[in-house]
Amino acid sequence: MLTPTGVAMLAVLALAFVALFFRWFLVQHRHSSKAIEDWGHAYIIPLISIYLIRLREKEIVALVPKAFWPGVVPMLLGIMSYFYCMVAVKNHMLQGFSLVLTLYGTLLLILGPAVARVLFVPIAYLAFGITISEAIMNNITFRMQLVASQMSELVLTIFGPLFGFSVEASGNSIELITSSGKSYPLTIAEACAGLRMLIAFLALGVAVALVACREWWQRIALVLLAIPVALLMNAVRVTVLGLLTLINPNLAAGEAHTLIGTLLLVPALGLYMGVVWTLNRVVRTHQDGRA
Repeated sequence: MLTPTGVAMLAVLALAFVALFFRWFLVQHRHSSKAIEDWGHAYIIPLISIYLIRLREKEIVALVPKAFWPGVVPMLLGIMSYFYCMVAVKNHMLQGFSLVLTLYGTLLLILGPAVARVLFVPIAYLAFGITISEAIMNNITFRMQLVASQMSELVLTIFGPLFGFSVEASGNSIELITSSGKSYPLTIAEACAGLRMLIAFLALGVAVALVACREWWQRIALVLLAIPVALLMNAVRVTVLGLLTLINPNLAAGEAHTLIGTLLLVPALGLYMGVVWTLNRVVRTHQDGRA
């Protein structure tokens, strides 16, 4: 158990940590608030991390905190890399990774290896709350745009005879042509490219895997499933936007666009839970160790 002095020290360190990285928190908030459909999940990542810690609360309380001075190394490395990425490189993503490294190094320093080992996964999970660099996004999203366009084209082609329209696709653009000859262009924007949604789905998949799965192979399978689920949900998203365009082009933009992306997290979570239910019954592990 922590002594009152230890609690006071933790409070001082927490305030110092927030003050040190206050600028990064402001920038991250700006990124998330301006693109809530892309990076809005960053707001709930710390809450999930805290929940992961609460799940192992009894194990943590049973351990004896002990100062571990080698923890100064990752802590100072994180602080130095943060200032380097702020002054020289000026990269928000690398600054975020430096923040996570500093946090873990600080906990390792004041709590010791035993406690830090238990906290490793919840602290590492905070990386999902970091906005990915645009340089990386731009190199990957175009291919995801093509995949989303091809999948959506296939689905819209199936729905075409039912709703009286035909589909023409070129690159990452889809054009819906009604029987009366009216054209509705639908461009697969970067917000629908799949990668940004993939980050949210990966965060969701990892959280569900850590909480609901018993075996490591089950957790890995569930995390890997996030990639095809993200592409599937993204294709559904574009398809729904295309159908809404036929009704009213304004429904496929602005707040409606954001709402659709948010609502698709619900069936994605249902799909994950269905897979968890299946994986937990593939191998039944009894308390006596027999399968």
